[in-house]
Amino acid sequence: MTAFRNPVLPGCHPDPSVCRVGGDFYLVASTFEWFPGLPVFHSRDLVHWRQVGHALDRAGQLPLDGVPASGGLYAPTLRHHGGTFYLVCTLVDGTRWSGHFVMTASDPAGPWSDAHRLDGDGIDPSLFFDDDGRAWCTGTRPTGRYEGHTEIWLREFDPSALALTGEEHVIWDGAVKGAIWSEGSHLYKIDGRYVLLTAEGGTAHDHAVMVARAGAVTGPYEGNPRNPVLTHRNLGAGHPVVGAGHADLVDTPDGECWMVLLAMRPHHLDRCVLGRETFLAPVAWEDGWPVTGGRIEPVHPAPSPPPHPWPAAPACDHFDGPDLDPAWNMLRTPRERWWSLTERPGHLRLRARPETLADVANPSFLGRRQQHPDFAAFTSLDFAPADEEWAGLALVQNNDFHVLLVSTGQGLQLVKREQGVETVLAAVPAVSGPVRLGFEAHGRWYQAYHGSAPGEWTPLGGPVDGDVLSSQVAGGFTGVYVGLYATSNGRAGGGHADFAWFEYRPL
Repeated sequence: MTAFRNPVLPGCHPDPSVCRVGGDFYLVASTFEWFPGLPVFHSRDLVHWRQVGHALDRAGQLPLDGVPASGGLYAPTLRHHGGTFYLVCTLVDGTRWSGHFVMTASDPAGPWSDAHRLDGDGIDPSLFFDDDGRAWCTGTRPTGRYEGHTEIWLREFDPSALALTGEEHVIWDGAVKGAIWSEGSHLYKIDGRYVLLTAEGGTAHDHAVMVARAGAVTGPYEGNPRNPVLTHRNLGAGHPVVGAGHADLVDTPDGECWMVLLAMRPHHLDRCVLGRETFLAPVAWEDGWPVTGGRIEPVHPAPSPPPHPWPAAPACDHFDGPDLDPAWNMLRTPRERWWSLTERPGHLRLRARPETLADVANPSFLGRRQQHPDFAAFTSLDFAPADEEWAGLALVQNNDFHVLLVSTGQGLQLVKREQGVETVLAAVPAVSGPVRLGFEAHGRWYQAYHGSAPGEWTPLGGPVDGDVLSSQVAGGFTGVYVGLYATSNGRAGGGHADFAWFEYRPL
């Protein structure tokens, strides 16, 4: 029997939702303020996943303008019914509008429709298609009874009108007395009963998976006396995997049941720079309740479908294709084209614009998720800075916490931004011609490097403490992105930075 290693989607892939169509599995995860948003993954064995697109990949589908760090797209749910894929999600803290929405597609790789707004309060909508032809939507909202108290509501969903309809039912408000943040609800029908899966305890160390069931979709729901069915809250802060929760269920063609869920891998104490990642756990059914063994195993016997690995993505992007690789993301909705793969063939060109990574804006930054505790990222930069222009590499947690390795008019600088305050940690004089820049991470420590010839690397400053990039220090719900950056720091831009390649590899 083959085995797999968790997580199955490393790096910031929180709130996973999964569905199966025949022998194919599809998964989507939260992306908050990042664009393109809501990545869609495909697998044939639940272990090996390849990204096939994004549900949100056009500026006109839904506005992320002005969304603050860790606002934006929360907890999508992906479902398939009658030949159509449905994705429901919540836009949080939007400046143009906020709330629930639904998108549809005939192919999960896209194109997806524009966002259709849905009624309903709160966050975390989910769809359930019953076997009697009716469809339902659940969601989470605060009650105000005490801090963190929430309730799960249910309304009927009309797939033809893409709208909620009929009477609202409050079906759940937590598995234990004094429960906080009962959220992330999903409904299923198992052996004639309606099964409600929820998260509880907040999306940190006390996160957990809870379950309830009922004879009718509107309830009343009874909680599993053995709740939680999976949590790591009892394993202690020193456990290598913490914060397990927010799960979704899927069955294989031969009837196995599996759970995808989020959890975190601390790199130091409780600090997690990778964000919340997607893990996989088996589920058995006993007396009508799901049984998981109570914890995520780092290595586990694989699901029953034959192993189906995909070709490995190249470690180095030479920017020689017609489009950006789907691994690249930017902050918020782009309203102008500030990047190019054609103006200088074989290079990524970024325009130096006034927007910076410290702004709640759409700066000239293209990043990809940090997916490994130990990694190296390198690039070759051709840039002649003018005035206040900067360009180079960036490690980004949010607008108030990031680390820059940039070429400036004053030379190469290593800059840390912490709690909104920028500090130059190290600097060397400028050199003529292209320069190579890199970061190498080992656990909590990130070391900057520079060089002018292949294989010649010189450290710039000492190792930077990566705790400043963890959500436990910086706040929010995301992991670190590493990528390419150019800015004119508030002044009218005019220059550009050319990147010949970008390489990311685990160490």
